[in-house]
Amino acid sequence: MYNQIEVRRMTSKDIDTVYRVFAENNIGKSLEYISECWKQNETGERITLLAFYKEQFAGSLHLLFKSYYPFFLENGIPEVNDFNVIPILREKGIGSALMDAIEEIALKDFGIVGIGVGLYDSYGSAQRIYAKRGYIPDGRGVMYKEQPVSPGSQVLVDDDLNLYFTKQKQSEG
Repeated sequence: MYNQIEVRRMTSKDIDTVYRVFAENNIGKSLEYISECWKQNETGERITLLAFYKEQFAGSLHLLFKSYYPFFLENGIPEVNDFNVIPILREKGIGSALMDAIEEIALKDFGIVGIGVGLYDSYGSAQRIYAKRGYIPDGRGVMYKEQPVSPGSQVLVDDDLNLYFTKQKQSEG
């Protein structure tokens, strides 16, 4: 199935396609956001990879060189960010192909990569995939809007409630 999947870096010509396909599939990404991501690709702040399945846009994944999560930022850990696969194309290996490609870049250049994952049931499959891929919790506990959640405090269970994980390059030999 991988031979039907192409992963490549985003170009400026992809902006409208990404916006249109995401909108058609109720993946809420504004044209301004997608354009800003492209600008950050040009300035070297992020890499955006796009996946195509049978030559149709199927998903995207970003690597932020400067994470918004303070621990990753302070330690120079790039962060896998904003991972989307078109719902009707899931379970075809597209997400794995994107993760393989972004990990290859991050681990080669940095030796480590980080990722944050939400904590409610919609993130269940992502939680399992990251564990199977060798990601381990960073040991700093649950974060809300990239800040630690203190015992006894109350936070919303939404997309900003995350647990962060890292994966290190396997030593050769």
